[in-house]
Amino acid sequence: MISHNKNDKDAYKRPIFSKWNKVKRLIWQISWFVLCRYTPAPFHGWRSFVLKFFGAKLGKNNFIYPTCKIWAPWLLETEEVVTIGPGVEIYNPERVFLGHHSILSQDSYLCGATHDYNTIMFTYMKKEIIIEPYVWICAKAVVLPGVICHEGSVLGALSITSKNLEHWSVYAGNPCKLIKKRNNFLVEKKN
Repeated sequence: MISHNKNDKDAYKRPIFSKWNKVKRLIWQISWFVLCRYTPAPFHGWRSFVLKFFGAKLGKNNFIYPTCKIWAPWLLETEEVVTIGPGVEIYNPERVFLGHHSILSQDSYLCGATHDYNTIMFTYMKKEIIIEPYVWICAKAVVLPGVICHEGSVLGALSITSKNLEHWSVYAGNPCKLIKKRNNFLVEKKN
């Protein structure tokens, strides 16, 4: 039988999150399910309003789909014109930042925590994820804890990254590898 006693000597049986954190997340999950989960896809403004009510810091004109899962909206920050597509999961026990014009395509996954598997304590480690402007995280791609996807980078479909992605570069594979450079249309536009 698993104990949920915070004083338990076995680290695998100790709770990671406080009771208040668990209650807060439960209220959030029920609210999203009731207020947003079955809303029509174009109701992005309504879903943004609900996220803001729960503490998200959102820019204008975000496209947030009803089937996405956001673990802790109070740790989510976006700039303007951000897309969080259908089925996207943002596991954010630490801050997640999404820069303007960034896209998280369907079923992509941002994972903001891991464990130190080299110790008996199996320590839970939360890390921030930063998605800079004009980044595209393609369908079913995975971004792991502590990663910065620099401006204009692309993580291809079904790819996984545990390392930072360079500016205006395209990555694919598991683990992802640099495939090619992407045209920096911001520089081209100025010329």
